[in-house]
Amino acid sequence: MRILVLSDSHGAVDNMTRCVEMTEPRHILFLGDCLRDADKLHQRFPDIPMDTVPGNCDWGSTDEPERLIELGGKRILMMHGHTRSVKYSAMNAYYAAREMGADILLFGHTHRPVVDFDGTVYTMNPGSVGDRYTPTYGIITINDKTFDCATYRL
Repeated sequence: MRILVLSDSHGAVDNMTRCVEMTEPRHILFLGDCLRDADKLHQRFPDIPMDTVPGNCDWGSTDEPERLIELGGKRILMMHGHTRSVKYSAMNAYYAAREMGADILLFGHTHRPVVDFDGTVYTMNPGSVGDRYTPTYGIITINDKTFDCATYRL
């Protein structure tokens, strides 16, 4: 199962569309900062399931800022990261993921792609698909017994 992870689009729906066309995901996760962009993307690809969380620029959203979901048998904690101050340290988010029994922690907000695995929890920030110069995205690949996370430049 291939899952596309996007964050911080800031109006770059065309970049998001290119990511979908290139990767052909079975699911899309959007980590905030411009939920309206995620809505537009979902209108273009209505057959691909999508889960979202709001970011700090998604004013007025009543959605939960953190969501624990399960895909392909893996528990994934999604957040934008502003509620856990990830710009200063991702440790608060990491500890929350461990407490919740997550296999994968996803956050955005910093616009810097990161992948780390400590033997227990994968931590991934896909960076910013809306970055003007180096847009990035993430892919989670889940097979029968294995899974991994990676980030890519568009």
